[in-house]
Amino acid sequence: MPHKQNVTFPSNIQQTKHLSSVQGAQSIGGLFAPPNQGCAMSLASARAQLTSYPVGMRKLLAVPSSMRIQVKSYLKATRLRGSLLMVVAPLFLVAQLRAQANSTVPNSNSSPSALPAVRSEDHFSWIEQFSGSTNSEGQVMLLDSSAGYLFGRHILVDAGVPVYFVRANTTTSSGVSTTNSFAELGDVYGQVRLSFPNPALNFKTQLTGRAPTGSTSDGISTGHATYDWTNRIDRGFGLWTPFLEAGVANSIPDAFIYRRPFASYGELAHFQAGAAYRVVRWLSAAASAFDVAPWGTQTIDSRIVGKGSGGTGGSGGSGGHGPPFLQGHQTTGASSLAVDNGFSAGVSVSPVRAIDFTAGYSRSTHYHLNIFSFGIAVNMRTLLSRSSF
Repeated sequence: MPHKQNVTFPSNIQQTKHLSSVQGAQSIGGLFAPPNQGCAMSLASARAQLTSYPVGMRKLLAVPSSMRIQVKSYLKATRLRGSLLMVVAPLFLVAQLRAQANSTVPNSNSSPSALPAVRSEDHFSWIEQFSGSTNSEGQVMLLDSSAGYLFGRHILVDAGVPVYFVRANTTTSSGVSTTNSFAELGDVYGQVRLSFPNPALNFKTQLTGRAPTGSTSDGISTGHATYDWTNRIDRGFGLWTPFLEAGVANSIPDAFIYRRPFASYGELAHFQAGAAYRVVRWLSAAASAFDVAPWGTQTIDSRIVGKGSGGTGGSGGSGGHGPPFLQGHQTTGASSLAVDNGFSAGVSVSPVRAIDFTAGYSRSTHYHLNIFSFGIAVNMRTLLSRSSF
């Protein structure tokens, strides 16, 4: 390591003190006159000669000759640094302004288990979703159009209109298989969602209310106003995100795990626990276990057995065989009618920001059903804004 040399030139404050002491303590002629002249020059002529120099030159001549070269070098270096500063400062200012401008753009790569880098802007939302589930009893598919308003990161208020497409496979008492297909308007809904993202623990709560606008004859609606209050917590650990959901409702939420071949009415609680894994930025997988725990009187409206096809069951459908939604169009009985539990697994693919694809498998251990589900969701607001509409 090279030896550090001490700077012999004093600092600005020391320089001022040094020049003042030289000018005040020593005679002007003794400092600037040739040695052989001494004080032969009169004081008046010396003053006149000294005042003819510029102020900066007088200060430079006031220092010893051994330091004069260092003074000139210092002044030259100071001027060089000043020139560089005048060139660099504007570039630095431009970089700062550009960084501030970029900081107003939302970060699309923020992790869901962390606070976004910047505040989300308030905006309208418009989502079009088509999803469905299929099992041995038939297929239930749903076209859901929803629109709302997002207030920052925390509050979403929206409403939606669902349309059902049902294809039911039934077998008569004589063993003849029939297929019944129909499309019906579902129960329109409104919901409020509160989100509280936090690096320690993310929390979401959603309250949904539905109006009985759907058909009761085809089991699309129960004919009653229904509600669902669901709460979710999750936390990210690298690529893993374990989660837990718990909710209370007076009807099994239609989007809970899979599309069911019936609609229920009665008080219940529903739970789901699992974990998601982000394989790559656009692909994730998840697995969970679920449970529906009802209490009190329950009513099941079948989407498989139409009105007039099988009458109305009673006493929990004890007079029939199989799940209650196969025993008749409407079955009313004990809480065991709406019990459901099992597990599910699926993948989610997001090739672009505006479109999400989902596919999954669910096993209902209570109803002994194997269900395959799919879904596609399109963020119309994002899609139209990218198309410059």
